[in-house]
Amino acid sequence: MKALIFAAGLGTRLKPLTDMMPKALVPLAGKTLLQWQVEKLRDAGITDIIVNVHHFPDMIIDAIRANEGWGCDILISDERDQLLDTGGGLKKVITSLRLSPQGELVNEPILACNVDILSNIDIPSLIARYEESGVSQLVVSERKTQRYLLFDEAGMLHGWTNIATGEVKPEKLQSQRLSQPEEISHLHLLAFSGMQILSPEVLKRIGEMTQDKFSLIDFYLHLCESNHQSQMSNLQSFVPQNYRMMDVGKIEQIEEAEHFAQNL
Repeated sequence: MKALIFAAGLGTRLKPLTDMMPKALVPLAGKTLLQWQVEKLRDAGITDIIVNVHHFPDMIIDAIRANEGWGCDILISDERDQLLDTGGGLKKVITSLRLSPQGELVNEPILACNVDILSNIDIPSLIARYEESGVSQLVVSERKTQRYLLFDEAGMLHGWTNIATGEVKPEKLQSQRLSQPEEISHLHLLAFSGMQILSPEVLKRIGEMTQDKFSLIDFYLHLCESNHQSQMSNLQSFVPQNYRMMDVGKIEQIEEAEHFAQNL
């Protein structure tokens, strides 16, 4: 299995640090955010890794080379010409790097994760769930937020909601909610945690998207809207046991993130 680390973001909420460096190289407890992610993947047995870059791209490339990839074989997906968001970034990896031996679209799953989310997730258990089910896995939790993904009793994704605004996607769920509240009340609200394993079939669908720039969440909702019921289009929730995570997104969280990283 290969992994993609999303490291191309501007890190605007981490200014002024990101005026001088990319978010991926922000140091925490003696390691950069990128090193934390690479080593966690490596320790789980994933050593073929792609890192996408945009903001201060050469600094990230130099850090990877200087550290010999922290024991991993790391490829760069260069987005310096255009920042593509998570879905577009993955589409570029699929279509431009042409990862399959046949030179076509990928023929194996990809674990994709955000560089700025630290967690204690047991990646081997996530991989085991994917291998047992053959269904793409979205890492989620019951943490409090405003935006949630909506899953049924079997853990299959049906949509998204913003509880602060009342917005629900796709629109068919909104209409159900308005006319038949009981039809949506059975869905579970879970917060996305920035990590997923996507099957070759779902990756193929991403590669076929007409847009170059889009988020993975928007793509997932596109699948829900398309109402594909075959297993290849299903997206299932994975709720880790005893899960602790932190989104290192704000400059005022750095001290807290240092403590969190030291106690992973």
